[in-house]
Amino acid sequence: MTRNSLVFFATAGSAALIAGAFLFQYMGYLPCQMCHWQRWPHYAAIVIGLAALQIQGRLFPALGALATATTSALGVFHTGVERGFWEGPSSCTGAGGALEGDLLSLDGPQLIMCDQVSWELFTLSMPSWNALFSALLCIMWIMAYRRS
Repeated sequence: MTRNSLVFFATAGSAALIAGAFLFQYMGYLPCQMCHWQRWPHYAAIVIGLAALQIQGRLFPALGALATATTSALGVFHTGVERGFWEGPSSCTGAGGALEGDLLSLDGPQLIMCDQVSWELFTLSMPSWNALFSALLCIMWIMAYRRS
């Protein structure tokens, strides 16, 4: 594969993961705070990919690899929080003191907990799938970097 085809498929992969996230959200699986964190590097990877298709060199593939590695790492961290391997942010987990207050109020936004699995396939949750697919996209970006 050429550099530009790798960049194209890596960019399309991030776009597909974002589209999938919005599809799940539309189906009623609302994202938690950590889910939103995992989306930002994909947004960056899409912009980086569009720039990399126009501007040759190694800078943009390196940035694309960094963005997808970041969201993959966030997915691993989120999976660990869901599985109870480590604590997550107190703002969206059951152990946090930041959750104190009027939680029974119907006036405010609904709080989605980061430490609860809302959907899984083959025992892997959405953050786990994001981590896996993002790692594959990172490999594509690295391959594009090496072909620059």
